[in-house]
Amino acid sequence: MTQQVEAQAVAAPASRPILMASGLFLFAVFALLVVFRDGLENMIKYWTEPEYSHGYLIPLISLYLVSIRLVLLDKSGARASWLGVGVTLVGLAGFLLGQLSALYAIVHYSFVFTIWGLVFTQVGWRGVKALWPALIFLLFMVPLPRFIQWNLSSDLQLISSEIGTAILRALGVPVFLEGNVIDLGTYKLQVVEACAGLRYLFPLMCFGLLCAVLFRGATWKKLLLFVSSVPIAVFMNSFRIAVTGVLVNRNGTSAAEGFMHYFEGWVVFTACLVLMFVLMWALAKLGGNKLDDVFDVELPDRTSLPGLRTLLGSNQPLMATCALLLLGGVVSFSLANRVEIRPARESLQLFPLSLADWRGTEQEIPALQLEELQATDTLLASYINPAVEAPVEIYVAYYESQSTGVAVHSPRACLPGGGWRVENSAVVDIPGILPTGAGLPVNRTLVSMGEQRLLVYYWFMQRGRNITNEYLVKWFIFWDSLTRRRTDGALVRLVTSLGEASEVPAADARLQRFLKDAYPRLYYHIPQEDAVVAAP
Repeated sequence: MTQQVEAQAVAAPASRPILMASGLFLFAVFALLVVFRDGLENMIKYWTEPEYSHGYLIPLISLYLVSIRLVLLDKSGARASWLGVGVTLVGLAGFLLGQLSALYAIVHYSFVFTIWGLVFTQVGWRGVKALWPALIFLLFMVPLPRFIQWNLSSDLQLISSEIGTAILRALGVPVFLEGNVIDLGTYKLQVVEACAGLRYLFPLMCFGLLCAVLFRGATWKKLLLFVSSVPIAVFMNSFRIAVTGVLVNRNGTSAAEGFMHYFEGWVVFTACLVLMFVLMWALAKLGGNKLDDVFDVELPDRTSLPGLRTLLGSNQPLMATCALLLLGGVVSFSLANRVEIRPARESLQLFPLSLADWRGTEQEIPALQLEELQATDTLLASYINPAVEAPVEIYVAYYESQSTGVAVHSPRACLPGGGWRVENSAVVDIPGILPTGAGLPVNRTLVSMGEQRLLVYYWFMQRGRNITNEYLVKWFIFWDSLTRRRTDGALVRLVTSLGEASEVPAADARLQRFLKDAYPRLYYHIPQEDAVVAAP
């Protein structure tokens, strides 16, 4: 009886540090969610898109992977590490950079990095090596930056179109491919962004990594499982396009729309999963094993409890991490309530439709595009000049505040996203444009879609700077937000159509002529310095 009382007396004090550490850990998680609340809200919006609909499952799968590796964590000799505090600090610095530079992508990845820092603080390098699959898996909940997604989508559209056309020809269907348009003679089947295959690729890569982690076998087999998800997704999407082509060729365009289109999508994705299981079965047979022996779904049991205690062990680094996250929460609320300077300017609606010999007609921007842009003010107009062969279109999107998630959209991303293929792109200097007589640097881009070709000039007018690099735009948004409390700026884009290659010099001359007449007027609508001169 005495020994039992003594055991209870020893156990009670021993449980207090774990309870305290558990409370601190929960506080750190809560503070983390508060700091990154805007970024998380934006991330969840992405999860409503088909490409990222698997995002809701990623945190749950990561927690499962943690639970089945707690035994390894307990055996790893994990201990708290002050290096984790440094990792957390880097993650919070990324949060600040992302917030002030209007880049949610940086905020998203900083959130994952800060989670890594919190775990690193608790279990150190040895513990991270035990839990790495769960930590890496969290990256799959982060959406790709738009410009990467759109460029990847554009490339996959072309690849899927080529493979789909090859399959159609192998099936005896006469077909002609032009870009991403499959010409079946009677019908033309366009492989649009939704058919690029990203809806298969991202979830299947996620599933491939999960299979690789749970598969018990050689490292090369695990790597093969993960890497194979990419060609499987691309090939099956191309096969889906080919099947759609056969159905359209026999039954008309109705076969490529509505329920049948979505049904084909689910069938093909299910086929992708089946192929992944077939590959796992083949790899298991290669080692002389059954699939049950090498692919086993485990559930946590009592043997996991020591590892959980290790994860929640009491330590001073955790207190320091909590203090950092608390400070991050204060900074996040301060940024949310920060008032920016927004200089006076004229509305772009007052931009003249008569410029020297040019006569313009205002164009309407589609409502969905306006919703995506979230610009403060926009201009889209087409100008003609009797002395030139083709019209020039000017597009301006102005933002009085380029806060997180609301900023200029670069044509480098938007053009491929709209199906345009970039033939060449370079930064050129247009002489004699600036008030000082200096040249204006612009991005000169030649794009095509089918038989249509366009010459595009674009640049970013950002608080007295004319910038051609998108990343430099983000840097100056961050810097001016800190030093000037200004983040206003605009994208200016000029476009003209052309035909044969011989017309390119004439198109350059046309854009440059319009630019010299239009550029001086932009100063009245896009503030350059803190004080803006009123238009005469």
